[in-house]
Amino acid sequence: MTAQFLRRLTGRDRTLQANRQLGAVLAFVAGAINAGGFLAVQRYTSHMTGVVSAIADDLVLGQLLLAAAGLMSLAFFMAGAMTTAILTNWARRRAMHSEYALSLLLEALLLLLFGLVGANLHFWTEFLLPSTVLLLCFLMGLQNAVVTKISRAEIRTTHMTGVITDLGIELGRLLYWNRGGAGAHGLVRADRPRLRLLAGILSLFFAGGIVGALAFKHFGFSATVPVALLLIVMAARPLMDDISEHVR
Repeated sequence: MTAQFLRRLTGRDRTLQANRQLGAVLAFVAGAINAGGFLAVQRYTSHMTGVVSAIADDLVLGQLLLAAAGLMSLAFFMAGAMTTAILTNWARRRAMHSEYALSLLLEALLLLLFGLVGANLHFWTEFLLPSTVLLLCFLMGLQNAVVTKISRAEIRTTHMTGVITDLGIELGRLLYWNRGGAGAHGLVRADRPRLRLLAGILSLFFAGGIVGALAFKHFGFSATVPVALLLIVMAARPLMDDISEHVR
């Protein structure tokens, strides 16, 4: 049962339910990484809106080094998304079961690297701190692209602006009073399954943030290990299917 669930969760053959379940789990992961990462490097790395605005501000104020740092963060987030696209298409051309799991496995390995680098941050702060920020940006771009490709841009997991906007739209539809009947355009009705999905993703991102912040506060960079193990477990079943087919 567990093997079948994991195969559906991250495997090649997708269903709407599996997409939403994966989105929910990865929202929790993103919340944990984003909040824990902030405590580690004093930067939120999962959303680029603030980064782009900061680049503009820094350019106007003549803070060229800060603007360059922002551009690097943006470039690494984009590079993470590009890497997911490359891995997914490479695996798809070979009819591999792990076309989505490969990015999750890479995320897990890089998360362990983040923990290793972060644990030595106090030795070479000037070099390792910027490297750690860029690594986190790459991780978030990598993960966001996985769910975007799987759900065809219906689900986002690493930033909540779009989720909250869509949640507000659905709540507005839910509360709308259809006075006077259907009218020319029919009754206004909320998409209740989507409403539950959006609320669940937001709640799990928040819960992940609390868990990630508490874990980093009490355990430091070793808190990355359980999150990385979760991603490895999620990615393992499709990878094992590919290995078994190759052996045969």
